[in-house]
Amino acid sequence: MKKLKSNLVNMTVVLTVISVIAGGVLAYVNQVTQGPIAAINEQKLQDGIKQVILGTTDGELNVEQPDTLDGGYVLYKTDKGTAVMAIENGFAGPISVLVGFDEQGAVKGYTILATSETPGLGVKADTWFQKDGKGSIIGRNPGEKELVVSKDGGDVDAITASTITSRAFLKAVNNAYQVYKNNGQWTDTNSGASQKAH
Repeated sequence: MKKLKSNLVNMTVVLTVISVIAGGVLAYVNQVTQGPIAAINEQKLQDGIKQVILGTTDGELNVEQPDTLDGGYVLYKTDKGTAVMAIENGFAGPISVLVGFDEQGAVKGYTILATSETPGLGVKADTWFQKDGKGSIIGRNPGEKELVVSKDGGDVDAITASTITSRAFLKAVNNAYQVYKNNGQWTDTNSGASQKAH
């Protein structure tokens, strides 16, 4: 077989063929994995709602149709409590937090649904603010006193070497409380504009 001459046209043709084949393979893999990934994410969300409301992923929980608000907030009303998903930008990117509230507005529990924070530092938000964590917020009511890191004049211990992540996490919890308090309506504290659920 005669070897192709190395020139710009031949290299362009070969690169184009490789790119088309690689693109087709990636599209196929995406199509095949899209359903299972969506199912895994839905199960993670359902387990998260149970965890923040019941304190365990066992047990039954009836969840009403969620209310979705601008800004990434989602309100989940259940027969045993209310959970709110909030997203805030941390040090390395968005942090998606699911927070459960009791009837008085105290934090029952929380879980981190997604984060891109620094391994070993910012990812500690998953445990740092839990009941036995150094910066525990469980049982605290953001309506009585906003949750703020001690470095900013508050009384919540920030994650060591991750103050930006801690601020973002607490802002997400405080905003989630506002959605809970307003029963599916969130007021942007920067502009004062109200946003209703869709």
